Amino acid sequence: MQFGYSETCLEHDTGPRHPETPDRLRAIRRALAKRHGVEYVEAEPVAQERVEAVHDSTYVTEIKQFCETGGGNWDPDTVASGATWDATLASAGLAEWAAREAVAGADGRETPFALGRPPGHHAVADDAMGFCFVNNAAVAAQTLIDAEEADRVAIFDWDVHHGNGTQDIFYHRADVFYASFHEDGLYPGSGQVAETGAGDAEGTNLNVPLAAGAGDGDYCYAVDETLAPALERFDPDVLIVSAGFDAHRHDPISRMRVSTEGYAVLSDRVRDIADATDAGLAFVLEGGYGLDTLSDGVATVHETFDGRKPIEPDEGPNEKTQLLVDDVRDALDLD
Repeated sequence: MQFGYSETCLEHDTGPRHPETPDRLRAIRRALAKRHGVEYVEAEPVAQERVEAVHDSTYVTEIKQFCETGGGNWDPDTVASGATWDATLASAGLAEWAAREAVAGADGRETPFALGRPPGHHAVADDAMGFCFVNNAAVAAQTLIDAEEADRVAIFDWDVHHGNGTQDIFYHRADVFYASFHEDGLYPGSGQVAETGAGDAEGTNLNVPLAAGAGDGDYCYAVDETLAPALERFDPDVLIVSAGFDAHRHDPISRMRVSTEGYAVLSDRVRDIADATDAGLAFVLEGGYGLDTLSDGVATVHETFDGRKPIEPDEGPNEKTQLLVDDVRDALDLD
């Protein structure tokens, strides 16, 4: 597995006691140092015109100037420093690199994982929020489409929070499929089952708002019964995983019960989906705020792609998840 990484991403300073800290990347690097077969690549920062392909140009100018004049609190949660804009371009550039490597995956290249920060999936077209300034996965997807390197891109977001920004950017687009598994009722409060896309894009947006306490069996059941058939129908050229690790049972800001091994199983599942649809596969880091659980999660993804077979969960889905999945399948007409 290849990891995209840039020291520039460490320079985004959110201040003391903020959960989205440079220590997240440092912890991941320490965990990966114990593994064999880890290769790092430093990609070029993304060009501003690529950011403006998915974000309003007025907003881009405003947030760039905000950072370059010293930053501060954009909102109560989203904090910038003087170095944040450069880190943001570096983070989006790593996501763009990962997506392009995934397209080239048929040539036998390693699966790419972009280890960038700040994260991106809450950034909407004209605003920053939820620790996010530029939507990294959206920039990557749009780059592939504009460069005619892919006709159809799928994004699967397993972060515990709904990626409202990614959904909003592509909600009317039939060439990008967005799927999110998230904790129901958690920030930002979006991501309902009935939100399935609009106009010609109807059926290209999938939300699975799982009840608090959902664990490995619930996630696996939801992947098998909703994501896999939906992506088989969509038939993407590339699958980008917005990989947050904050659904872990020991993450400090969620109530979900996914285990470290559960992330290995999820990684194996998405690899199977990519293989079944002949799609390239890339990972882009999103959230995860317990340093041990975050770093262990990334490391177990690497182990899975390095050949270790994950252990399937003993437990199946609970009744709430079964009923939810029935609703999702009905909403997307998957029966």
